[in-house]
Amino acid sequence: MNLILFGPPAAGKGTQAKRLVETRNLVQLSTGDMLRAAIASGSELGKRVEGVMQRGELVTDEIVVALIEERLPEAEAAGGAIFDGFPRTLAQAEALDAMLRGRGAAIDLVLRLRVDDQALTERIAGRFAESGRPDDNPESFKVRLSAYNAQTAPLIPYYADAGKLVEVDGMGSIETVAAAIDDALGRA
Repeated sequence: MNLILFGPPAAGKGTQAKRLVETRNLVQLSTGDMLRAAIASGSELGKRVEGVMQRGELVTDEIVVALIEERLPEAEAAGGAIFDGFPRTLAQAEALDAMLRGRGAAIDLVLRLRVDDQALTERIAGRFAESGRPDDNPESFKVRLSAYNAQTAPLIPYYADAGKLVEVDGMGSIETVAAAIDDALGRA
């Protein structure tokens, strides 16, 4: 099963993906984690990505698609993937569909975590104070949230029209959101 966890930064996608990895044995393909790993490696790619992320901008489709494609064999071996933070643009969604189609697979379900922008801003301020993650600073977050609303939110009709979109209230507790996700997966 191939799932997309969809929602703005700090919506809880990573938390829910980790739980699904444990309960369903799928591979989490988190572009954010992959990009942070590239930065930590000190590679040339990592250096380019670091500046982009610190400014709160989105990394190019070409880089992100290549990172995902590199990890698909691992996901296939496990029986499926949880795409977390990808796709972020219509071009990425189309590239993902083409990649999967070429491998005899498809996206089975898109779980959209609906959340309130103001609550997210408060959540990110707390996360930044706790972890100090550079891409979580409040100013970068505002740019990331704006980029999400402008570039990623338009994917909602793309997946709704394909009959793959299920909306989940992401404002509840971790357990409440997890139960709603499990319910959606049970109906899929």
